[in-house]
Amino acid sequence: MTTRSEREKAQKLNEQHQAILSKMLREEDNKYCADCEAKGPRWASWNLGVFICIRCAGIHRNLGVHISRVKSVNLDQWTSEQIQSIQEMGNTKARQLYEANLPDSFRRPQTDQAVEFLIRDKYEKKKYYNKNGINRSS
Repeated sequence: MTTRSEREKAQKLNEQHQAILSKMLREEDNKYCADCEAKGPRWASWNLGVFICIRCAGIHRNLGVHISRVKSVNLDQWTSEQIQSIQEMGNTKARQLYEANLPDSFRRPQTDQAVEFLIRDKYEKKKYYNKNGINRSS
């Protein structure tokens, strides 16, 4: 059983986490899904550090937790570790890392199947990955 002070402490931490996530979602690149660019993502892959829409969240879930760990921005409880992970990345840095080698002629896919192929290419096969990496904490 948890004491009242422990519950209050957990509630306060959760409110802090929600404030951090809300602030991050106001950043220009985070206002759009990292994969399909749908407006207003409400989900995130916290280990990849990207904000995504509900459609892409389902695809990420199908990749397996060894690749992508998905949470709702406002329905789920977040740990400090998960918040730190998403803060270190965000959609801008994630694009620099996972989309570094996209062809110049690349256009965002629109169909569910094409979006799934893109997501698998980006995160599972790392087809467009920047092998030199980026500094996550800059």
